Amino acid sequence: MQLNPLARPFDHVFPAGAITVVLGGNDAGKTDLCRIVAGLPSRGKAARVVANGADITSLPTPKRSVGYVYQAFINYPNFTVFENIASPLKAKKEGGRQTSIAAEVQRIAQSLSIEELLERYPHELSGGQQQRVAIARALAKKPDVLLLDEPLVNLDFKLRESLAVELRLLLVANNTTVVYTSSDHKDVYNLADEVLLLEAGDKLQGGLPMAVYTAPKTLGAMRLLSDPQINLWQSEGRTHAVRPEHVKVLESMQSADRVFEMNLEGVETDGSHTVLFGQCHGELWAVRCLGMHNHELGAPLRLGVAAADMREFNGED
Repeated sequence: MQLNPLARPFDHVFPAGAITVVLGGNDAGKTDLCRIVAGLPSRGKAARVVANGADITSLPTPKRSVGYVYQAFINYPNFTVFENIASPLKAKKEGGRQTSIAAEVQRIAQSLSIEELLERYPHELSGGQQQRVAIARALAKKPDVLLLDEPLVNLDFKLRESLAVELRLLLVANNTTVVYTSSDHKDVYNLADEVLLLEAGDKLQGGLPMAVYTAPKTLGAMRLLSDPQINLWQSEGRTHAVRPEHVKVLESMQSADRVFEMNLEGVETDGSHTVLFGQCHGELWAVRCLGMHNHELGAPLRLGVAAADMREFNGED
């Protein structure tokens, strides 16, 4: 697939039957990419879009075998859940019989645990239930490509975490080619078979999640897969970086391949992890530690980094 969402054209192949998480911040071009694939108006232009070996660049949207689920909970408000899911089946005259449509709706509803909601209307559903219905309707179309444009972003944290796990199992079982856009790097680890990193319309890197994580080609790529940031220092005209989870607080007698000094300026914790903040080499650093840590603000900390965890870049690449 050759695309030009916002900036320079790039090539990318979305593997058949795999879940590709497209990761990027605001205005990275994620939604534009989805709209290009779906044949909808966007800020960019598609040089060439190929699906299953067929060039669909000039094919109108209704004739593309593409399902699209948006951030917002978009369902037909005057249709019941059953009617919402059945609508693409009726449009295709699936099986030619009402009984076959009902059976297919029931199957899809069960896979998303919404079979008990079939007689309700969208306004009677929670946000998570509404988004399940939207996903069910998209799956009922039996598309070659399913576009999920940050589908869980409007849900609360706990519901988003639980639904992401269920969604992964469902999508794998359907063997559909999935493009899942997100601004949360956790979705890469929870959902992705492949990852595509975007920034300002440019493709930064793509490939297997762990391969991209361990060997980022640019600072931008490393930032997208780091939480809450990356730690930088300059040496001999080169920019060096290390992720917060790869920095260790050293005891007085411990050593490491590279040792740094940092005065503690802030602490954040969620109980399972603690993030320590402070100045190091003139930059704000973050250190992610397991569990709770009892360090006083202003205390000097010795930090250790293994050589294998340090990355080197040319300037600000």
